[in-house]
Order: sequence, then C-alpha cells, then structure tokens
Amino acid sequence: MDSPDRQDLARITLSVLLIVGLIAASFWILRPFLPAAVWATMIVVSTWPLMLRLQAWLWRQRALAVIVMTLGLLLIFLGPLSLATLAIVGNAGQFVAWVQSFQSLSLPAPPAWLADVPLLGPWAVELWTHAAATGLQGLSAKIAPYTGTVTSWLLGQIGSIGAVLVQFLLTVIFAAIMYSAGERGAEGAMRFGRRLAGERGEDAVRLAGHAIRGVAMGVVVTAIAQSALGGIGLAAMGVPYAAMLTAVMFMLCIAQLGPALVLLPSVAWLYWSGNSVSGTILLAWSIIVGTMDNLLRPFLIKRSADLPLLLVFVGVIGGLIAFGLVGIFVGPVVLAVAYTLLQAWVDETHHFAR
Repeated sequence: MDSPDRQDLARITLSVLLIVGLIAASFWILRPFLPAAVWATMIVVSTWPLMLRLQAWLWRQRALAVIVMTLGLLLIFLGPLSLATLAIVGNAGQFVAWVQSFQSLSLPAPPAWLADVPLLGPWAVELWTHAAATGLQGLSAKIAPYTGTVTSWLLGQIGSIGAVLVQFLLTVIFAAIMYSAGERGAEGAMRFGRRLAGERGEDAVRLAGHAIRGVAMGVVVTAIAQSALGGIGLAAMGVPYAAMLTAVMFMLCIAQLGPALVLLPSVAWLYWSGNSVSGTILLAWSIIVGTMDNLLRPFLIKRSADLPLLLVFVGVIGGLIAFGLVGIFVGPVVLAVAYTLLQAWVDETHHFAR
C-alpha cells in the first residue's frame, strides 16, 4: 500500500495541475480581451483622482461622473489614437508617392549667408551646390523600396482599422465599468496583495498604481503636447500632409523617438522648395517642440513615480514589438511596476540589514 505521504504528494500535485490548467484556460478564453482590459486599467488608474473630483462637482453622482469620463476618453485619450491610426493607414500610399516625387524637385542656389557660417560654411555651400547639380533622381530610387518596407511594417503592427477601432471601443467599455466599480476593484486588488504577502503586498499594490499613473501621464500627455504643437507648426508653414505627419509624430513621441524625425525633414523640404523664411521659422519651432519633453516628461512622471527614462524607452519599444500598438502603453507600465516593486523590495532589505 502507498504511504500517506505519497498519497498527499499525489493529491497536491494533481491540485496544482488542476489550478494551473484552470488559470491557463481562463487566460486563453480572455486572451482577445486582455489588451483592452489592461489598457482600460491603466487609463482608469491614471485618471481616478480626476474622476473623484468630477464626481464631487456633479452633486456626488457616480453615474454622471462615469458618463462624463467615458466621453472624455473618446475625445481626449482614444480620439487622437483613432485619428492617428486612420491618418497613417489612409495616407500610406500618398506618403510613398510624396517620397517618390522628390525626383522632380530642384534645389535652389545656396543662400549668401551660408558661406559666412564659421567652420561649416564652405563645406555646406559645396555640399549644397553638388546636390543642386546632381538632383534627387538616384536618392528617390534608393529611398522608395525602404519606404514601402517601413510602411508595410507599420501597417502590420497597427493591424486593420476595424480591429483597432474594436479594441478602442472595448477599452472604453471596460473603463466605464471600472469607473463605476473602482472602489470594489481597488479593494479586491488590496485583498489579493494582502493574501499574497501581508502588509508588503498592500504596499506593492499601491506602488504599482503610482507607477502606472506616472508612466501614463508622462508618456501620453507629453506625446499629445508635442505632436499637437508640432502639427500646428507644420500646418502654419504649409507643409503637405500635415495631418498625416502629425499622426506619425504622435506615434514617434509615444515611442520616445521624439518629433524631430518628422519636423527636421519638413524643415529640409521647406528649404529645398525655396521657402527659407518658413523653413527658418519651423526650425526654431522644432527646437522648442523637440526639447520641451526634457522638462515636461520628467515633471509628470516624477509626480507619481521616480522612473528612469531608459526604462520607459525600452518598455515602449519592447511592448510595440511584443504586443503591437497596445504594447506601446502596456510595455512601459509593466516594466515600471516591476522596477518599482523591485526597488521597494531592495530598499526594504537594505533597511532591515542596517
């Protein structure tokens, strides 16, 4: 006969396998909804203080506050993303045609003041003169294949317009549900953390909320501000496809690459077209827009959590590669939560060691 210890081991093993199987099956069933649920959680956690203040203004009516916050999500958070996706997907062919049209452009003579620039002036004049003489036919032929490759990759990452819009709609629905039952959800998370690790588990849940709020405010708000100001500059200076370029700029800002990858080529195009005044104005505006994140993003992130910029950058790029569009937001949040909890654990260990 089997010993009691062996019977207990078999029972425990089967119990663990059953629990793991149930968890795996649950995740498999919920997998289509997980990106929207994670995205909605990040938004609700980030904007929960605002929702409470709004509820106080609306005669303490939670239903009115939820309705206003849901409409605000559509207009402020999800609206720019939808417009960005539609603009990029809808104008991808025009963007390729715009790059290919460079071969018909001719570079004017270099301005007189360029030769007076210290050190680089004569070299810049020589380079400008050579480019004006050779034209852009060869450059256009070299750029076009890469442009098509980049466009195909971008469309593959974004997915179809319908799928993205469905994800946006699910996110809004989940966020509205979480707004209406936020206290119960927070209490459930606190109880789960307490069940896992006692008081330290509760602190971990609080730290995770601060990390989510810091990343969301720092990344999203900064991207919206930079892309909006950059788009205003593009439209004011008459750059073609300003709406599409603004959408691309928003994606680049979310990916922590900055608006310069759109603004500086636009400045070059204005100079190339002979609009030196517009090019100079846009260049000055680009410097302001491109450097404002050095002040705005750290200020917003550090209001909630002290996170290194490299962690945010790696999270955005890794999340985009791993999860697609929603990974732009999920990636830095996951790394920020892990980093914050690890830092709290190390600090606590150091405190007890002393």
